Amino acid sequence: MDHGYTIRHGRLSYLDSQAPLPAAAELALRVAVAVTRWSQRQRTRTQLKRLEPHRLADIGMTPEEAWREAARPFWRD
Repeated sequence: MDHGYTIRHGRLSYLDSQAPLPAAAELALRVAVAVTRWSQRQRTRTQLKRLEPHRLADIGMTPEEAWREAARPFWRD
């Protein structure tokens, strides 16, 4: 069982059960989520370009594919 998922899901359920947020709070929440995603992408791509070729092969990537992915801007999915 993924307890992290359960906790996150519980928090999201709580938010869903509450009255709608004011517009400013909604905007702040969307910005926070976007910045968190961007940060995670940047960290992941930085780590990806540092992986050794045999580890890339384990995840089905060539070094060229890893470098291409790592070179993508953080805001691109």
